[in-house]
Amino acid sequence: MNYRHAYHAGNFADVLKHTVLLALIEALQTKPTPFCYVDTHAGSGNYPLDGFEAKKTGEHKDGISRLHPAEKVPALLQRWRASILGGEGNEQGLKHYPGSPLQVARLLRPGDSAQLCELHTEEASKLRDLFRGNPQVHVHQRDGYEALKALLPPKEKRGLVLIDPPYEAQEAEFKLIEKALKEALQRWPSGVYAVWYPIKLRSQVQPFLRGLQRSDAKRVLRVELLVHPDDSPLRLNGSGMVILNAPWNLDDVLREPLRALASLLSQDRPAEWKLDWLRQEGAEPAAPSPLPASRLLRPATPPVRRR
Repeated sequence: MNYRHAYHAGNFADVLKHTVLLALIEALQTKPTPFCYVDTHAGSGNYPLDGFEAKKTGEHKDGISRLHPAEKVPALLQRWRASILGGEGNEQGLKHYPGSPLQVARLLRPGDSAQLCELHTEEASKLRDLFRGNPQVHVHQRDGYEALKALLPPKEKRGLVLIDPPYEAQEAEFKLIEKALKEALQRWPSGVYAVWYPIKLRSQVQPFLRGLQRSDAKRVLRVELLVHPDDSPLRLNGSGMVILNAPWNLDDVLREPLRALASLLSQDRPAEWKLDWLRQEGAEPAAPSPLPASRLLRPATPPVRRR
């Protein structure tokens, strides 16, 4: 995958990621005390959908562009869709897709803060320009994994870390994430950590999920959306979010929106989804099932009686 997110902005994976991100921010907002948002791979923050990169791939056409304003969707998706379509630059229609930093920055309350890390010079420069004059948002041009050692725990003591790397080398990236999370949980055991990951081959993802399952997090929730069978390394077949120390009712919050996204974002076959606890407080970790929830929840076919 290309590290420049402009090629992929607003695609089906972004729709899943940012729906989950909104649910997490709203969970933090249920308490009045301030929180801190940390983004390890922030990108440039805002992406023109009529730009060269977006036009070259057209990925947003199978993502955010499918969520037509007239489409009836669950309340969480309604709020998220309205925040995108009603954002600055989209007054005359969908022209820009805001990245995770901008979506979160629009939701910050007085006292909340955002720490944004971006290693690449061009992307970091655009990010600084985007948030120039905003005292709640701080941009760091540095490696996001290394930055966690300096940024955690935040002074607010509450918050969310989003780890959303480009996965130019997927298996190597998984190892970096596991190491970073192990160290981060030691420094800030009560923090919420959300990791986005691509799905090409299921066999590449399962060891990563099993590793996070054995982490020191109290709860681990897995959320996935598959638009193609997860059996080809040549394309993005789906994506997931795994949330460590997830809010206890996050699965209930996401179930209907995820079911709706599976319907809205299907491509050449019905999309499938997963939503399950890989680890719950006080319970033995369950092995991550490779089957989608849409298949797991399907009633068993009764045996055919032969006459």
